[in-house]
Amino acid sequence: MWPKRKSVNRRLGRVHVLDVKLRSDQVRQTRMRWGALAVGVVVGTGFGLYVLWRVGDWALNQMVYQNPAFAIREFEVETDGVIAAAQLRQWANVKPAENLLALDLLRVKRNLERIPFIATVSVERILPKTLRVRVTEREAVAQVLVPRSRAGGGADVQVLHLDPEGFVMPPMDPRQRATPGGLVDDSLPELTGLKLAVLQSGRRVDSAAVVAGLRLISEFACSPMAGLVDLRRIDVSAPDVLVVTTAQGSEVTFALQDLDRQLRRWREIHDQIQRKPGRIVSLDLAVPSNSPLRWLEASALPTVPPKPPKPLRSKKNHV
Repeated sequence: MWPKRKSVNRRLGRVHVLDVKLRSDQVRQTRMRWGALAVGVVVGTGFGLYVLWRVGDWALNQMVYQNPAFAIREFEVETDGVIAAAQLRQWANVKPAENLLALDLLRVKRNLERIPFIATVSVERILPKTLRVRVTEREAVAQVLVPRSRAGGGADVQVLHLDPEGFVMPPMDPRQRATPGGLVDDSLPELTGLKLAVLQSGRRVDSAAVVAGLRLISEFACSPMAGLVDLRRIDVSAPDVLVVTTAQGSEVTFALQDLDRQLRRWREIHDQIQRKPGRIVSLDLAVPSNSPLRWLEASALPTVPPKPPKPLRSKKNHV
């Protein structure tokens, strides 16, 4: 006889499998609902923030940046030099009634500092309607004569100015000044021997000889020789000395360093020659002691009247 097989309830097995599938589908649906909810929350939050940003931006524009109460009504300009206030306002490029809070102060500052005549600029908002600009101008202390060829042939001479720091400037147009007139080119010492490639308007010349020549001009104004002679030309072509020609016909050589000591030495020799009486023709102050000197009696040289002293610039406030 064959052994009897145990009976198996196949229906219970099928029910168990169906139950597992049902629970798996429920878990999947639950996860999908939570995922959709999370996406909805993120999208809704992002949309809400965007709406808030747009509303805030609109409100800021309406209440601040486009508010007529903050329109510029007063444009105060203060300068320590000679540039006309109207010219400074034109260079600043600020539109009439432009919003004070929306105005880009860095742009105004850059507009003015691009001008070769201007050294530093400060821009300030004074609520609710005032813009204040303070300008420090460059002062020309020397000039350079640059030959320029003309298109039709021949050559012209262009005059460039240098400030005490060596920044190159074109001569200022009289129409840009607060008052007409001013220093003429002949009143400024001429620097000679420069390379033309370094003379670019608004750029600084960093040659050691040029820097020393400009320092000599500044120190000469406060030296014992001020008022006794006038500097006419300074030759900066040599790398280690300056050759100065005065309006009185003297030629004086300076070393690049220790200019104050050399100026005092010049005064001592000048006083000794005046007691002879006589006048210096050439003097080499680059030699520390026993400076080579050539002089003539005053009667043998023509009399050259000294130039009037350079007027000091007075600070001007323009409103």
